Amino acid sequence: MLDILDQDIQYLPGVGPRRKTLLSKELGISTYKELLEYYPYKYVDRSRIYRINELSGDMPFVQIRARILSFETFEMGFHRTRVVAHVSDGTGVADIVWFSGAKYIISHYKLSTDYIIFGRPTVFNGRYQFAHPDIDPASEMQLSQMGLQPYYVTTENMKKTGMTSRAIEKLIKSMLDNMKEPLRETLPDFITKPLNMISRDEAFRKIHNPKTPDDMSKARYRLKFEELFYVQLNILRYASDHRRKYRGYIFSRVGKTFNDFYFNNLPFPLTGAQKRVIKEIRKDMGSGQQMNRLLQGDVGSGKTLVALMSMLIAIDNGFQACIMAPTEILAEQHLATIKGMLGGMDVNVELLTGMVKGKRRKAVLEGLANGSVNILVGTHAVIEDTVQFARLGFVVVDEQHRFGVAQRARLWNKSDKPPHVLVMTATPIPRTLAMTIYGDLDVSVIDELPPGRKPVVTIHKYDDQTTSLYNGIRKQINEGRQVYIVFPLIKESEKIDLKNLEDGFEGLKEAFPEFRLSKVHGKMKPAEKEEEMKHFVSGETQILVATTVIEVGVNVPNASVMVILNAERFGLSQLHQLRGRVGRGADQSYCILVSKRKLSEETRKRIDIMCDTNDGFRIAEADLKLRGPGDLEGTQQSGMAFDLKIADIARDGQLVQLARDEAQKIIDKDPMCQKQEYAMLWKRLDSLRKTNINWSAIS
Repeated sequence: MLDILDQDIQYLPGVGPRRKTLLSKELGISTYKELLEYYPYKYVDRSRIYRINELSGDMPFVQIRARILSFETFEMGFHRTRVVAHVSDGTGVADIVWFSGAKYIISHYKLSTDYIIFGRPTVFNGRYQFAHPDIDPASEMQLSQMGLQPYYVTTENMKKTGMTSRAIEKLIKSMLDNMKEPLRETLPDFITKPLNMISRDEAFRKIHNPKTPDDMSKARYRLKFEELFYVQLNILRYASDHRRKYRGYIFSRVGKTFNDFYFNNLPFPLTGAQKRVIKEIRKDMGSGQQMNRLLQGDVGSGKTLVALMSMLIAIDNGFQACIMAPTEILAEQHLATIKGMLGGMDVNVELLTGMVKGKRRKAVLEGLANGSVNILVGTHAVIEDTVQFARLGFVVVDEQHRFGVAQRARLWNKSDKPPHVLVMTATPIPRTLAMTIYGDLDVSVIDELPPGRKPVVTIHKYDDQTTSLYNGIRKQINEGRQVYIVFPLIKESEKIDLKNLEDGFEGLKEAFPEFRLSKVHGKMKPAEKEEEMKHFVSGETQILVATTVIEVGVNVPNASVMVILNAERFGLSQLHQLRGRVGRGADQSYCILVSKRKLSEETRKRIDIMCDTNDGFRIAEADLKLRGPGDLEGTQQSGMAFDLKIADIARDGQLVQLARDEAQKIIDKDPMCQKQEYAMLWKRLDSLRKTNINWSAIS
């Protein structure tokens, strides 16, 4: 039987083929269900009528009941006429103004008839005026039933053809009136009753037509919960199936390699957080389950050391390990870091990137196949079919968001059983987002910096304060430090930005004739970039002028100042990532955010947060709240596999947790998804998975 929600919207009274095409093209709405899930973005109280003598010029939308006393018309040139109607309710006189449609207005609206006029009052020539308001005959309006009027987002193309918010409101009302039978329930009583939730049918009717604010909040609670619940149920079902299907290698011993490193090579004592995380990883490795763990930690918190010690446990158990990085420069840096830490130890570490060719590549591939290579550091090149391991047991993936689930799966195929996987990210991800995007991964967090690291001091300066800025830079360089100066490079204005960088570079050379400068941007050839970076890393140049290409990677402990120009053009996460490039040595480091004086309120908030805290998680939470999850940097949430219509991960954190807890109870009670009492849930989940949502990609 065809569900009423699957019906084609074309046959809804008031739609037809032309409007259907418009709705489909502009809003992606073709069925009853899609129209029903097109939720209002705000509501206005239509139950109250104001008198004209109660109005003030700063009011939002209000309504008055008044009759038209007279019309006046004014020619505006280009065959356009402005129409003004003078109206009164007995307490005062107000004006209604229209800038188009004069003929229709004068013929349509009658003198001495009461109308309900709804709009935003402004003051013009000492009198309240409503421009293009909603007008309905008072005899047709039952205001006591209006309650809160919903408002829907519409596009310019829709408005041109009369498809306003009001038109959508009427279509939805007509559709709900058409739906005589209550909508099928999608959550069982044993979930909705204890959580005091209204039915699905009631929720849909109240979200589009709430009589009171309480109606609206009950409807939102129900619909948000359901949306989040099925996302979490899907993730947890995937994780549970995965754990059941894939047994992991058991690494039962901590042997000579690990102990030699721990007692002889450890570069600095482990922090409490590093010890805790290594214990969590060891427990996973010995459990017989395949480990899938996300390791979060700010730049410089010591994630690479934790990853290396975990790889040494795999080596002690007779297995090989591999670490994958998103770029060649990062892979080479990991290689240098790991070799430096292992100095003098009998552990064979090799590199495999696109640059490794010929005899050298052949030797690496042979070493992997015969087991003589213990640790492989590489880029995507590692997952190519020609790369075969003797016994791959442990994989570290750096910067998770660059590797999809399909690529992770290709790594598993290089082993008899899936290897243990540790995913590292320096982009702190708020808990609610981690639960939703990385829901199949257990999460470990390194939340303290190694000893001797001083927090970076962040200062905000304006772009007309260059004298004090340059004096500060000069002072730092004279004390033997190095400085990054970052210019924005945004795709939309790339040409202008590159010119600004070139001009800025010349200006800085003139400002600092006594120092040497390097320049790096994404449009340079890789070899040129490498060369310039090397000059800076070796200390030959004191100032590195760059775009955000330095956001991920390079480690220069001697660089103690990060100057970010046009800071107002960067997102919070990006500012935080850039700041993480300094503060890697023992000296006090500084991050200077330079902006114009005129800033929007949101930009000022961003800059204040940066100056207030170095805590990546606080910054990520704030970023999520300010920007919404749509384009959160580092997690590519725009590529999220599911599209949340009403819930908001940033603002509905408690609901995400509640939905996850409820979903976990279901998985615990019915891990095989076979029990009759939960059939409604599994059936609903399967129908959601059949839609165009790529649910498998969530994991």
